[in-house]
Amino acid sequence: MSLPKAELHLHIEGTLEPELAFELAARNGVELPYADTDTLREAYLFEDLQSFLNLYYELMAVLRTERDFEDLANAYLARAAAQGVRHAEIFFDPQAHIARGVEMGTVVEGLWRALARSEAVHGVSTQLIMCFLRDESAESALETLAAAKPYLDRIVGVGLDSAEVGHPPVKFREVYEAAAELGLRRVAHAGEEGPPEYIVEALDVLGVERIDHGLRCMESPELVARLVRDRIPLTLCPLSNVRLRTVDVLADHPLPAMLDAGLLCTVNSDDPAYFGGYAGDNFDAVRSALGLGEETLRELARNSFLASFLEHDEELRARYLAEVDTYEF
Repeated sequence: MSLPKAELHLHIEGTLEPELAFELAARNGVELPYADTDTLREAYLFEDLQSFLNLYYELMAVLRTERDFEDLANAYLARAAAQGVRHAEIFFDPQAHIARGVEMGTVVEGLWRALARSEAVHGVSTQLIMCFLRDESAESALETLAAAKPYLDRIVGVGLDSAEVGHPPVKFREVYEAAAELGLRRVAHAGEEGPPEYIVEALDVLGVERIDHGLRCMESPELVARLVRDRIPLTLCPLSNVRLRTVDVLADHPLPAMLDAGLLCTVNSDDPAYFGGYAGDNFDAVRSALGLGEETLRELARNSFLASFLEHDEELRARYLAEVDTYEF
């Protein structure tokens, strides 16, 4: 669906399509434990979040050079633009690369080669959000923030991702306080597999401005009321929820109930190469499975721009919103 939209929950490493993975593996002399792209695609059947993460980190081995990260970002931006994405706030996971001997500068400079030209080449404005891996230590997160300081002119915010259960937001209080002092925006994954209390902690302890996923807020009427009152955006990823068994089938997704409750929901693709679709595909899927009407889809698109970190350019935000309002289905 080419409805103009912003993508606010997108892991750039999760856009690594099998074809590009094999291309980069050949370029860098990396041997993948799969015979071909079809065999690799068959591995994209996940039982839960951890089974996905195992493959996600394994395939990162092919990402070695600035050119690799540039090619990865360009491939995503081309696909996103074709599906109506006009603005993308892109997550990246530096700890996963640093652990493999790939320096922060290689990752950021490589991504930036693509992002700096994105508006001219793809018609997509971009921002970069650095995520901390919650199953790593708080000390590692602080070291990662320190390593990012030379690149903060290109990084707009910080996030928190990877395995959620057993790693509550409070674990990262210190690094989020340090990020706030540096003027960085703050988001965090919460309430995907973790309980509603993790969402509350992310808000109260980390001071986040958006909740990534947040599905389980629906278990707490008090939390829902707070999210509605404070207009805290939720970056939902419907196809991801089905692939990772958070929701059994898309027809059971709570998105309609969340909208009815007044929550500021957005629809995003998360790790589209692994979960069966990019931003427009997710819009198509919820339209079909949930019977969403055109005005509801338009509301979701408007929400994505309202929830974007575009305070530095309200004229651009207004232009995007006007594109949503005039879009003809």
